[in-house]
Amino acid sequence: MTVLDTPVPLDVDRLLARIDTLAASRPVAAQLVAMASAEDAGARDLARVLAGDVALAGRVMKLANSAYFGMCGRVTSLQFAVTVVGLMTVRTMATVALTDLGDESALPEDFWLTSTHVAQAAAALAPRFGERPPDALCLGMLSQIGAALLHHEDPEGRPTLVAGAEDAPARRLAETRRYGVHALRLSALALRHWGFPQRMGTALELADDLTAPEGALLRVATEVAARLSGRPHRPVPVGRLCGGLLQEDALDLVVDRVRAEAEELRLALLG
Repeated sequence: MTVLDTPVPLDVDRLLARIDTLAASRPVAAQLVAMASAEDAGARDLARVLAGDVALAGRVMKLANSAYFGMCGRVTSLQFAVTVVGLMTVRTMATVALTDLGDESALPEDFWLTSTHVAQAAAALAPRFGERPPDALCLGMLSQIGAALLHHEDPEGRPTLVAGAEDAPARRLAETRRYGVHALRLSALALRHWGFPQRMGTALELADDLTAPEGALLRVATEVAARLSGRPHRPVPVGRLCGGLLQEDALDLVVDRVRAEAEELRLALLG
């Protein structure tokens, strides 16, 4: 009998409730996650709260001044930084802080490398899919949160499961059999639990449905990340992933851009 022969059913409600409990030790991040969903929240309000967490505020300032946003040192106030990166990005960075995703030692191997590859590819491709780049960046960055949660719950079994799956659909099938839920579905449930827009959860849940346009951007961005991973990967024709909206030459340009810029984005996000 191997470590994967025994199911490890996951109590999703208990898991998300435990993360909510952590909010008491990270009050600024918790308040930002709640505030950014309010219709009347503005950059000034978020900046005022963000100032209470020096480390998180520093990461927002660093991201705003990064080459990714093209400002390169011109952002000198926290309010302006929030305006530059956007409310959704601040909320996403607060979620990362709230869930301890900044501690790379407790995450799956290459978690942030994959997350930033998916995020940057999604942002670069967003206009082709009628999406806003900042929103696409957040979707990509948070798409892997379910993988982190599963790894935390099953640190011995999940790496073995991942190593034994020949591709992403096979991995999600194995996760469902072992945990009762796969990583992308868990990401969708977590984002809905925290009040992120419904369309983000829908994109995650439909990522494996090649007929669903809602998941097309995430499918293509994930393919970019897979091609950059350094692990064995059989490329999937990009036209198949997005109903012919893109062809391989367009994807090649995005792969080159992500390869060149992803590390700077990761450092800006994590500090």
